[in-house]
Amino acid sequence: MNIQNKTVLITGANRGIGRALANEALRRGAKRIYAGTRGALPVADARVTPLTLDVTNAAHVEQAASEVDTLDVLINNAGIALYDDLSNFDVIERHLAVNLFGSLKTSRAFLPKLKRSKGAIVNTLSLTALAPLPLTPAYAISKAAAFNMTQSLRALLAGQGVTVHGVFLGPTDTDMTRGFEIPKASPEAVARGTFDGLENKEEDIFPDPASQSIAEGWRTGVAKAFERQYAGFVPESVAV
Repeated sequence: MNIQNKTVLITGANRGIGRALANEALRRGAKRIYAGTRGALPVADARVTPLTLDVTNAAHVEQAASEVDTLDVLINNAGIALYDDLSNFDVIERHLAVNLFGSLKTSRAFLPKLKRSKGAIVNTLSLTALAPLPLTPAYAISKAAAFNMTQSLRALLAGQGVTVHGVFLGPTDTDMTRGFEIPKASPEAVARGTFDGLENKEEDIFPDPASQSIAEGWRTGVAKAFERQYAGFVPESVAV
């Protein structure tokens, strides 16, 4: 998947990793970028089209899908991460609404266009999907669920020409991690690593030093082997 001359939609594109992804797609020669945000977005490049898109709002998702004619790459980047201790179910449900259901509903809405272009879905995940950080367990739960959803969509869409990729982020210097005094990758470096992985046809993308430290072990490990084995149970006739 070479980004040059492709059409890309990025949710949560107003700041942090989302903005870096948009800038990196422009640098790589994307033809058009749809920047999904919940609020106004200043635009300096004619190739960028802002979309009002709160992924938890069904009307927003439906309207955005009607405004996009063609699409090659959908990047489900919008997300939230709040400190919690699993005592408040509203916080857990809020994370699931954005990080799991928001990504799934957006993917479903744009799937017809991605099938036509033989395109790609890219889901922004986290290393906490594999091992939770107890300071943000609701976030970890939502990312673990989003990871399983990514694997399921990958198997279900494999026969229809749409590839599905998971991006396992390590600590990244964004507003979400402002309180953590630990080594962090820059959003720009993460964006470069994400598109590098996509162009290299990597199902599981490890875009920063922290995540790259487990990349080889993950790709050759028993969990990945199980994923490939279970994917074989999907009948070729299944339509998503």
